[in-house]
Amino acid sequence: MRSASEVVGGPAGRRTLGHPWWTPVRVVLAVACVAWLFAMLQKAPCAADHWSGDNSRYAQLCYSDVPFLYVGRGFAEARLPYADSGGRYPALEYPVLIGYFADAAALATQALHGSPDIEARRSEPVDALYADPSVEAERRDYFVVTAVLLAPFLLLSAWFLVGAHRGRPWDAMGFAAAPVLVLSGLVNWDVLAIACLAGAMWAWARGRPVLSGVMVGLGTATKLYPLFLLGALLVVALRRGQLAAFGKAALGAAVAWTAVDLPAMLYGWEGWRGFWSFNADRGADLGSLWLVAADAGAAFPAGTINRVSAVAFLVVCVGVLVLGLRAANVPRIPQLAFLVVAGFLIVNKVYSPQYVLWLLPLAVLARPRWRDLLIWQAGEVFYFVMVWMYLGGYTAPATSGAQDVAYAWAIVVRVLAELYLCGVIVRDVLRPWRDPVRLSAGSLDADPMSPVGVS
Repeated sequence: MRSASEVVGGPAGRRTLGHPWWTPVRVVLAVACVAWLFAMLQKAPCAADHWSGDNSRYAQLCYSDVPFLYVGRGFAEARLPYADSGGRYPALEYPVLIGYFADAAALATQALHGSPDIEARRSEPVDALYADPSVEAERRDYFVVTAVLLAPFLLLSAWFLVGAHRGRPWDAMGFAAAPVLVLSGLVNWDVLAIACLAGAMWAWARGRPVLSGVMVGLGTATKLYPLFLLGALLVVALRRGQLAAFGKAALGAAVAWTAVDLPAMLYGWEGWRGFWSFNADRGADLGSLWLVAADAGAAFPAGTINRVSAVAFLVVCVGVLVLGLRAANVPRIPQLAFLVVAGFLIVNKVYSPQYVLWLLPLAVLARPRWRDLLIWQAGEVFYFVMVWMYLGGYTAPATSGAQDVAYAWAIVVRVLAELYLCGVIVRDVLRPWRDPVRLSAGSLDADPMSPVGVS
């Protein structure tokens, strides 16, 4: 940020009073607002095409899950998420908080359209609903309503990140101005999980472990990966003698997750477990190294992939644990959390385009340097373009059944970009004098996310 500020006169000096209104948090929030507007604009070609579903959504890089699930998961009929639809719709393949949020957005959309006759819709064949002009109008607006309702969570994420690093509010600019946020922010509902993860780090930095755990629990009820933050907290708690604080966080996470998930488990057990069974049963899927291997002729059944991926991820976790315990100086929480989440995504059997958002808030706190963030994101942006070309059939070779070499290389490039950032972060852990956060703090053991008073 210091070098970028040269175009407007350079960084502020010691004697400056600062702007009376444009504080760092307001600047970051303003940039986040602009980024979200660009994210909506990025989906404009598909919206103008009424989310037609043909290959133009891939050619124009504007695909989003949101409008396509409005009918396909029963939201148009105001069906309670995870409740039994009698086989009319597939089980919702998302954790509980996403299901509830998507349902609330659907109800808000229908209210804007005058609350249609839901019982009449439930008596129609599903195919007829897709052709219903009133449903089609709602489906188009459903995306807009969802984008508007997600915006406060994006701003909340940015606000949390501004405060997560005490004394370093500008680190959050790497999140607010990230190219991958614009491209992937509205592919799915992952911004909800980002807000929970960022909130957990903010709460821990403020010496509020119970609240941090609650945010982890809510995040896990939205997407699984915020659970991995507990591993990073455990390592730091062991090194700093804060096991009591970690215990409070773990308890808060368990209580929050149970409180959110239990109602769905009680009224719709089979629907609730659909998320877990869906992920257990799928084979080598989009964006994974497993798919590269399968396309090269080394295909494995889903059970084998599950076991090998689990073992590989366990190895990653053990490696991060050893790194965290053996490093001369206590690693920072975002550093360890990034390594765990990146390891999970690299060995996982699927990498959807929006998964880059899982890494973004951790990356900007773990390695707050624009050069490294942009090198990593260049690989992610390349993959983002190529995955849509692959799904649209634009990179497939003329010979039927042959390997899609271009897409395979895109996956490899993305993984290499993630490994690059992992390598830089590991170097910072082992050589803390290379860590920009500790360099600016003037102490090799400084950690703006671990207040001494936490207990």
